[in-house]
Amino acid sequence: MASNRVIVYGGRGALGSKCVQYFCSKGWWVASIDMAANDEANANVLVKPSESFTEQADQVTADVAQLLGEQKVDAILCVAGGWAGGSCKSKDLFKNADLMWKQSVWTSTISSHLAARHLKPDGLLTLAGAKAALAGTGGMLGYGMAKAAVHHLCRSLAAENGGLPSGAAAVAILPVTLDTPMNRKFMPDADFSSWTPLEYIAEMFFSWTNRAKRPASGSLIQLLTSGGETTSVAVQ
Repeated sequence: MASNRVIVYGGRGALGSKCVQYFCSKGWWVASIDMAANDEANANVLVKPSESFTEQADQVTADVAQLLGEQKVDAILCVAGGWAGGSCKSKDLFKNADLMWKQSVWTSTISSHLAARHLKPDGLLTLAGAKAALAGTGGMLGYGMAKAAVHHLCRSLAAENGGLPSGAAAVAILPVTLDTPMNRKFMPDADFSSWTPLEYIAEMFFSWTNRAKRPASGSLIQLLTSGGETTSVAVQ
């Protein structure tokens, strides 16, 4: 049984699958939480679709508790999310805002509670924010609101009475565009050299779990890619 354990929330998405693959390659025990199973993971918790946040949260919390028992994990990587547009005059505003809230805020909040219950002291919780949400997001209101809420959550977890285990850190990544197959499909003429590779993030997470160059808890880390080179820059 591997002594190092990680949970990837959103383990069937593009970034989540890369994280599962990377940590498994390092000999870690990996559990994926998603609506579909990741066959490369050691264990899967399947999220049941629900219109109720409390029902979904209770289901995931109970299933993870049953899976882990008394075992603690070194890291919880919440990489669930998505994108949808819409200004305040869009006919899809409410639908898309609701979807963004479910994909980013529900998952991040559940991950935070899982961290309080199952993370080792000095462990790591990562959340998925967005650089765009540091400013106004006209044309994608729901996305911006949800990601700004994730940023606030990250900072709050690091504050007094945030609730994380002793020495544990919450860090949010703020990418611009990730280099995923879906993004390439829908933006085939874009400059891919300005997109952040998934491997970069997986390797960075692995370093942080080993406390190498891990940012302070509450940090918002922008991922800036240009000419195929990515740098990590903390929001001041």
